[in-house]
Amino acid sequence: MADCLDQVVMIDCHCHLADKDFFQDIDKVIEDAQKAGVKAALVCATAVGEFSRVIELADRFPDFVLPCLGVHPVQGALTGEQRCVTLQDLEEAVPLIEKYKDRLGAIGEIGLDFQPRITPTAEDKDVQRSVLTQQIEIAKKYSLPINVHSRSAGRPTIALLKELGVKNALLHAFDGNPKYAMEGVREGYFFSIPPSIVRSEQQKLVKALPVDNLLLETDSPALGPEKQVRNVPSNLSVSCSYIAEVKQLPTNQLARITTQNAIKLFPKLAKYIKR
Repeated sequence: MADCLDQVVMIDCHCHLADKDFFQDIDKVIEDAQKAGVKAALVCATAVGEFSRVIELADRFPDFVLPCLGVHPVQGALTGEQRCVTLQDLEEAVPLIEKYKDRLGAIGEIGLDFQPRITPTAEDKDVQRSVLTQQIEIAKKYSLPINVHSRSAGRPTIALLKELGVKNALLHAFDGNPKYAMEGVREGYFFSIPPSIVRSEQQKLVKALPVDNLLLETDSPALGPEKQVRNVPSNLSVSCSYIAEVKQLPTNQLARITTQNAIKLFPKLAKYIKR
């Protein structure tokens, strides 16, 4: 593996290639990513309606796609009417998560989202906590890491993960205060940085986080370097170059470190790197 990691090899630790934005050209998107040095991608689901598509992509691109299944705190993306998750959303998803458990790289995308328009009441927040807690228990049961969303809920998300004894977690596109992120670092959590960092208010986060807790992500098709433009996994190099500059490291060294970090958190990635 060491010989492979001497090359510029990057891992997209959080993306949504099952999204409708990729229906027409997924082959080219993945080909472009591989040419850009992206060796594998953790493709996350957000709702049960996406599960079959994620698994289909893993079947179709077995050397690139590592599937993740989970129920996101914000539902309705497929209908265009966003709403807070419900316990029924989770009940519908659990049988499929159980069915594919041995193929999953992680449970995700799961988490909390306390935007007022999504969670206007304390009851909504309690439901999100319950849905997250139950999915964490599933992850523990099958010794899987979790791929976590925490928009407008950085501090409560990390607090709940700590309370539940979570050890293996990625907090993607963390928008909380860096001091709360450091609480996660002390627990051994990882934080992935999307290409939007070049235009983000979260640049202080990259400076604060130790390189041993950093991963790369695109969150494709969202969070690209240009606003309102579809993001793709080949843009992972934007994240890599930005972090390398902040950390004053050569880009290939930063790529190697983040890839090693990714394999540590997501052990099933090792087989993708060996290929």
